[in-house]
Amino acid sequence: MRFEELVALAAQLFDASGVGVMVVGTVVSVGLVLRDVRGSRRAEAYRQLRHYLGRAILLGLELLVAADIIRTVAGAPTLRQVIVLGLIVLIRTFLSFTLEVEIDRRWPWQSKPADGDGPGPPRA
Repeated sequence: MRFEELVALAAQLFDASGVGVMVVGTVVSVGLVLRDVRGSRRAEAYRQLRHYLGRAILLGLELLVAADIIRTVAGAPTLRQVIVLGLIVLIRTFLSFTLEVEIDRRWPWQSKPADGDGPGPPRA
């Protein structure tokens, strides 16, 4: 197997992993929330779903960015490929940033609250 074929395979595996993480993360998130919705944590179910689902999407986006980078830099990239990669990374980074802010409910440069009202899934 040639180097180019190995790189293409690696990029495809990263793509599949990214999509797989999002799909499995969604199923697991819904399962966890459905389990808890029957109990005393019913009021927090929506927030908990958003937290778990957001984390799965963030991880999937990171894997998809890695696939794009591998695909672009493995060969002899043209200026157009580099520009397209830059735009893809910029858009996905913006998505990751906004998801992170949405999940944590604070800006990244803000300190985490010390009390139990901080980011993350609701506590029992």
